[in-house]
Amino acid sequence: MVKKAPVKPSARTRRKPVKRKTKKKQPKQSIGKKILFFLFKAGIVCILLSALFFFIVYIGITGPVPSKGQLQKITNPVASEVFSEEGKLLGRYYIQNRSNVSFDEISPNIIHALVATEDARFYEHKGIDEKALLRVLFKSILLQNRRAGGGSTLSQQIAKNLYPRRNFSIFTLPVNKLREAIIAYRLEKIYSKDEILTFYLNTVPFAENTFGVETAAERFFSKKPLQLKVNEAAVLVGMLKANSTYNPRAHPEKALERRNVVINQMVKYSYITKAEGDFYKAEPLGLRYQVISYNRGPAPYFVEKLRPRLVKWCEEHNKPDGTPYNLYTDGLRIQTTVNYKLQKYAEQSVREHMKQLQRVFDNHWKGQPPWGKDVGVVMRAMKRSAHYKKLVAKGMPEEEIDRVFKVKKPVHIFTWDGIKKKNLSPLDSIKHYLKYLNTGLLAIDPDYGEVKAYIGGIDFRYFKYDHTTSERQVGSTFKPIVYLAALEDGIEPTHYFANEKKIYDDYDDWSPKNSHDNYEGYYSMEGALSESINTVAVEVLMETGVNDVVRTARKLGITSGLPKYPSLALGVASISLEEMVCAYAAIANGGHQVKPYYLVSISNAEGNILEEFENIQEQENVLDTKNCRAITHMLNSVVTTGTGSIMKTIYGINSDFAGKTGTTQNQSDGWFIGMSPNLVTGVWVGAQDPAVHFRTITYGQGGYMALPIVGKFYHKLYKDPSFSGWKLLEFEKPSDEMLASLNIPHYKEVLEVEKRFFDFSKIFGKKDKKEQPHQSEKKEKKEKKVWEKIKDIFRKKEKR
Repeated sequence: MVKKAPVKPSARTRRKPVKRKTKKKQPKQSIGKKILFFLFKAGIVCILLSALFFFIVYIGITGPVPSKGQLQKITNPVASEVFSEEGKLLGRYYIQNRSNVSFDEISPNIIHALVATEDARFYEHKGIDEKALLRVLFKSILLQNRRAGGGSTLSQQIAKNLYPRRNFSIFTLPVNKLREAIIAYRLEKIYSKDEILTFYLNTVPFAENTFGVETAAERFFSKKPLQLKVNEAAVLVGMLKANSTYNPRAHPEKALERRNVVINQMVKYSYITKAEGDFYKAEPLGLRYQVISYNRGPAPYFVEKLRPRLVKWCEEHNKPDGTPYNLYTDGLRIQTTVNYKLQKYAEQSVREHMKQLQRVFDNHWKGQPPWGKDVGVVMRAMKRSAHYKKLVAKGMPEEEIDRVFKVKKPVHIFTWDGIKKKNLSPLDSIKHYLKYLNTGLLAIDPDYGEVKAYIGGIDFRYFKYDHTTSERQVGSTFKPIVYLAALEDGIEPTHYFANEKKIYDDYDDWSPKNSHDNYEGYYSMEGALSESINTVAVEVLMETGVNDVVRTARKLGITSGLPKYPSLALGVASISLEEMVCAYAAIANGGHQVKPYYLVSISNAEGNILEEFENIQEQENVLDTKNCRAITHMLNSVVTTGTGSIMKTIYGINSDFAGKTGTTQNQSDGWFIGMSPNLVTGVWVGAQDPAVHFRTITYGQGGYMALPIVGKFYHKLYKDPSFSGWKLLEFEKPSDEMLASLNIPHYKEVLEVEKRFFDFSKIFGKKDKKEQPHQSEKKEKKEKKVWEKIKDIFRKKEKR
């Protein structure tokens, strides 16, 4: 096969070579530029996100951000305070235990310690300390140093205290910090630096649920904030870091260490010199701890007595904005008549005597339950308890309640050696408190009824029941009312009454007994009252008439039920200490009835008086003044030679003084009511349940249980130079004629029988068997005949 030669392509068919397009080489972009570009875009995103975040927080989506107008109106809940007549604090009502003070009332030591420790650049920033914030961010985030501090300014801390933080998971810190920064900035725009410092110190919480520097200064140093020294101020400021950890009462060593850190800060920022710092660091903590709250303080029972009246007042009175006043938040200032020193002496006297009396009582029973085999005492107490009533209200059956009351758990209980923690069941706790003797004390001005001291029990935290207003049998303290009724009825004080054991047929054959079981001789009114002779008191009541005695008691202000029986003379009526003290006050003032007056005025938080309360008392006498003077004279004999004589012999009350002891059946109640010309003081002592008592009259009498409290009270009072003039005061004396009638022998063993029925004008000389053991047999026989004649006269009188 012949090969063909290759055909040469013609020009037309020849293809032109194709030119390939090649890309121009771009210069390579550096990695750095790429990163910068990324960062730029990320920055834009962050700014947008930050702006969005700021906007979300700013408009309040994550929590309230108050406006300037709202911040101008911010108020803390402020405790209402009760003051004595001298202006000293007696107690508070509060949700938060807080009192506000002005900048001028705060010591510079507090200000310097606070700024040096909490916000060193306080006077330089405008609510946000950028340097401190950056430092904290660097140390805490980059270096993971947890001790770097919070970086919050005082203004930010105020914001945190006013508007508590919320939980937003991982965003919690930034959200709350931004919100606090916005509020802090606004605060600085509205308030001056001094106002911010004042606001902070009135807002911040200290240890033990105390709010504000005034309450803290009072609690730990018993001082006003203006009086605090450098070392004391440093203790309080040191608490702010961790108020429980650095509580100087609970943790004194830690508090001392923290105090010295604060002092070092004050040296560092030149508020004090190094030498001064060394001096203050060498000082002890120097606590003068006291608690003035609702439960504790100089007068907790009195503060509670006031409360219902104040609550009602608040409900009936509105603030300028139209809303009712709130006792617990509006910082009301309540002025009262209570005297701070008298209240203090009363509290001391109660504490000293009742602590000792309880030891005697416990030893007396030697570990046995003082209710003996009477289990009903415990059951009654259990059913009175709030715990039992709550369980009944829930519909719990008795069997289940019994089981609940036997379950043990850790509890804090009162003892005279301090509060103790024990593992007790509710029933054990009831038995524990049933063993305690309690008390009430009331001291008032007899002319104006002003309450000067008020104690309702031994410890308000554990014994809420107010024994000043509770009704208990009054015993022989009722006898002066019987004798006063007799004088009002026209019976002369020269009248003698037989100390004779009688049976009163018309009253279920009832027969009064004397505590000493002696039934001899004749007593004048004064003698019978001085020696507290029961038989004579009953006979005086019967001669006067029960209705007349009740009428006299009513005139003296006693409203309690009075049984119309002969036993009324011996004080079987249950009457409150408050009513009995007022009755004695009416006797002391010459016969006009008095009512307790204790609330003087209510002011708002700024001190502007909202209402004053007038002391309205009866001006006209409801009883004959000369008879009241006579009874006062008789009661003076009680403390001079009678059952209350230890007022002079033991307690040294040698000024003009009168009083009466009282003891009830089975020694369940001990009383003493003492009278000086310008103060009447009554005390009751006994257990919560009358079935709990001493077994013997030696310890169970009013002269042993109650009188020592009054004795101690007046002893402390008269030792105080402030009251030295009180010892010189004297009662108004009875007229010469009445005095002559009273100045007769208290006791006669026999009396001459005259023609006039029961007119004993000639009296045999006083006979005392112990002093005159060698009397002639002839004289004894003669007196015996006269004695029988007198008895015969009394028998005839009874039949008539």
